[in-house]
Amino acid sequence: MGGGPIEIIQFVIPWPEPTEILNRIRNKYHVEIRYFDLTSKTDQDQDAGLRNFPIEQFKDTTILVTFNTFPPSTSDAPNLKLVHVTSAGADAVIKSRVFQETNIPFTNSSGIHGPQITEWFIMTALTHSHHYNALYEQQKKQEWAPQYGRAVRDLVGQKLGVLGYGSIGRQAANVARAMGMEVIAYTATPKDTPEKKADHGFVVPGTGDKDGHIPSEWYSGLDKKSLHNFLAQDIDILLICVPLTEQTRHFLSTAEFEILSKKKTFISNIARGPIIDQPALVKALKEGKVRGAALDVTEPEPLPADDPLWKAPNIIITPHVSGSSNVYIERSLQVFEANLDNLLSGKPLINTIDRKKGY
Repeated sequence: MGGGPIEIIQFVIPWPEPTEILNRIRNKYHVEIRYFDLTSKTDQDQDAGLRNFPIEQFKDTTILVTFNTFPPSTSDAPNLKLVHVTSAGADAVIKSRVFQETNIPFTNSSGIHGPQITEWFIMTALTHSHHYNALYEQQKKQEWAPQYGRAVRDLVGQKLGVLGYGSIGRQAANVARAMGMEVIAYTATPKDTPEKKADHGFVVPGTGDKDGHIPSEWYSGLDKKSLHNFLAQDIDILLICVPLTEQTRHFLSTAEFEILSKKKTFISNIARGPIIDQPALVKALKEGKVRGAALDVTEPEPLPADDPLWKAPNIIITPHVSGSSNVYIERSLQVFEANLDNLLSGKPLINTIDRKKGY
């Protein structure tokens, strides 16, 4: 192919350069790729990229691939036509002036997290129900303690409530059903047709619930009455997968934990910390209204050492790592490559972030 590159793609992400993947993209699409690796930087907060990245390189960039580094203003990136974000969340994106002040499409990496987050979800649920932490303490003391096995409650016949039936919730439902659980789903809007129940985003092959056939019941709505109706369905384990928006901030608080107290539901949050009213959760755990919780996200992050959440009973806390994987960036770039192909051929993009919804 003659002439210069048809696109200039700027990467600003905290991963070492995936040379093999980028060489394939260069050769296939005749593009120029610039790679700025934030891995070696000691500060990984949202502004780290702008403190370290030469902003003038945005000037001729036509496609940006980033974790959370965006041009400070629209004038800094006058040629930009697509932004791909290597995370699934949109909370950093919606603060970007480019997102707020233009119609440039933003796409995310939703769909790549299902396998590893589902493994985290199942791992922590079983850690609790099989009393693994207590058994491990006995192991360290070299003591044989078979009594813990008598209280094990296996998953067969339990009801999983998936709050937010996106790619992560669908893979969790897939695995939970294979383990004998019943699954019910909750979404922001009604999914009352096969088309609406289907997953139209990126899916890791062999995973998920593409057609939406796993849930035995579907519930929907962003109002408290609808949420309470869902929570009242005798849920044994509640998996929180909803995006953080103004409507879902502190979506679960005292009233919701009171409803869940009927079954003493186990709560698992892999979404965002502020979706849960954290002091209310600590209180519910102390009072035994919920039988336990596994949190990969907290409010704030990092969680301060003196936060009461650390010492709440029956709590499992991990430092926002459930979505991590040795193939994370490879999968994210599969989404990007699919959209690069769509962009250059005039086809609709997948995984676009909806400006009205905020995710």
